[in-house]
Amino acid sequence: MPLLPNALASVLPTAFDADQRYSVDLHMHSTASDGALSPTDLVTLCAGRGLTHMALTDHDTMEGVEEASRAAQQAGLCLVPGCELSTRWQGINIHVVALMPGGLQEGPMIEGLEQQREARIKRAEVIAERLEKMGLPNALEKARAQAGSDRPLGRPDFARALVAEGVVADWAGAFKRYLGSGKKGDVKAHWPEISEAVGWVVASGGVAVLAHPLRYGLTRRKRGLLMDTFMEAGGQGVELVSGQQNPDATRDLARQLVERELYASLGSDFHFPGSHAAPGSMSPVPRTAALPIWQHPRLAHLRDAPSGMLGAKPLNQLS
Repeated sequence: MPLLPNALASVLPTAFDADQRYSVDLHMHSTASDGALSPTDLVTLCAGRGLTHMALTDHDTMEGVEEASRAAQQAGLCLVPGCELSTRWQGINIHVVALMPGGLQEGPMIEGLEQQREARIKRAEVIAERLEKMGLPNALEKARAQAGSDRPLGRPDFARALVAEGVVADWAGAFKRYLGSGKKGDVKAHWPEISEAVGWVVASGGVAVLAHPLRYGLTRRKRGLLMDTFMEAGGQGVELVSGQQNPDATRDLARQLVERELYASLGSDFHFPGSHAAPGSMSPVPRTAALPIWQHPRLAHLRDAPSGMLGAKPLNQLS
């Protein structure tokens, strides 16, 4: 049975302690982008796994938030509206999680997300053209069938199409041969620079969080430079733990956050059941002086929020 809304405050500590598990997951995906579960089914799964606080962070869209908020109200969960923005930094694809406690009411994020949608549509067309030349006829239509909706297509949709057509045996094979980094189907879209995207988030009342910083293959020094650029643009949070990580790498990342006084966020990056990730499933959080992201002034009322969408405060009342 999920915790009642008036019990939520007690599960969010003001600081991290070693080897504690937290019923919070602030990075997950639904069928509004490339996840396998509808927003409603995702919320239901989160409640069943004992989560009390969650964020829906689909790729470059907030289309699933309204449905998720209704489900969260029913399930007794606190939902933080959000999305995961695709950006560029020094020629590298970098993701930024936008946590939007007031929802998407006004500000440059509205136009920014429309820009991202158009970029995704054009990118999918190029991916389809390349895959057709490599042996997958009608690639766009087949990927669309896998998506099951009219949302912009992503590489996972094409991966499913390749598997369904028998071109490859599984998802991993699709990325290894066709869609992974450096392969023909890895089309570089015209994503905005990270500073521009962070600006959208902050100016629209949100909190920008650097997503899974240990996955970009950066040296420690270069990761620090990325964080510095991110901070200069107004970013204030970093995913200290994203799914499963090496504990030594996590502790070192925590030190980089403390040095820069960045808030620490937690997320599984869940996409579909049966994968290595599950809602709320992630490596332990080390003891660290980095403050939890929910201590940020724009998110602090999360600890006392009722179930449903975190949209009680209008933008002009957010710090």
